[in-house]
Amino acid sequence: MAKGSVPAIFIDGEAGTTGLGIRQRLEALPGIALRSIDPAQRKDPEAKRALMAEVDLVVLCLPDEAAKESAAMAASLGADAPKLLDASTAHRVNPDWAYGFPELSAAQAAAVAASPRVSNPGCYPTGGIALLRPLVDAGLIPADHPITVNAVSGYSGGGKAMIEAYEGGTAPAFELYGLGLEHKHLPELQLYSGLTRRPIFVPSVGNYRQGMLVSIPLHLDTLPGNPAPEDLRAALAAHYEGSPWVRVVPAPANGKLEPEALNDTNGLELRVFGNAARHQAVLVARLDNLGKGASAAAVQNIGLMLGLEQAARQAA
Repeated sequence: MAKGSVPAIFIDGEAGTTGLGIRQRLEALPGIALRSIDPAQRKDPEAKRALMAEVDLVVLCLPDEAAKESAAMAASLGADAPKLLDASTAHRVNPDWAYGFPELSAAQAAAVAASPRVSNPGCYPTGGIALLRPLVDAGLIPADHPITVNAVSGYSGGGKAMIEAYEGGTAPAFELYGLGLEHKHLPELQLYSGLTRRPIFVPSVGNYRQGMLVSIPLHLDTLPGNPAPEDLRAALAAHYEGSPWVRVVPAPANGKLEPEALNDTNGLELRVFGNAARHQAVLVARLDNLGKGASAAAVQNIGLMLGLEQAARQAA
């Protein structure tokens, strides 16, 4: 499958937050050759095209338009084209690209392994989809049910300007954003959750570096059969049974949850906070926006795409 005895990987955009995280994780794994473009040729399209032809897989850590250009460049290589893993938003709802959330369904890991083009999920959608898709598939949440997804992330997911503002002390302690209700993660959140009605998504950022909570409130008496909180928890547990990365865990009795416990890992924790007497529940996902929400998930997908079991199993 590989072009050489050792799979070679080129990270296009390795200087960014996600690219650096992917490189750091891959450097810790044996049996992988990491290739970089000469800094003097970084803007030379022919030099990049030549490097793409030499490697087995290219990771795109680029803005959307640049990712589309690099994907087209790779495709122009024909038989020498490398596999592509795109960390941008550019191809996440493109049917020609496999969606890189292997836990999405029983067949998704195999789909990622078999595809030459995989889109790495967004951080917020990873939590939202992980909570919603099993419940929609189980018929506990109708596909057209009105859904609201609230989320808070550390500032490291907001790009260079946001990171500089927070670390420079000029950003607010907490901020809602995306209130025009057109956040770029909405299309994948809706599509892969299995929803036919567009959800409302309200993201926010807090004054801490990394870690994420995604929460979805539900009025249980508006759902078919008025399910109990335990019914939701059981459906999630059944879906993720045996997963090394996604765990359904008990909700703490104190009704509190902080966002940083899974930092620097590929872990994803799901909880159902419920009040059966009030017919209400809140689904909560906890993950690292830079881990399972970005670079650790990318390494998990790279392992599947290249048949590297160690990378797929030790993404963190």
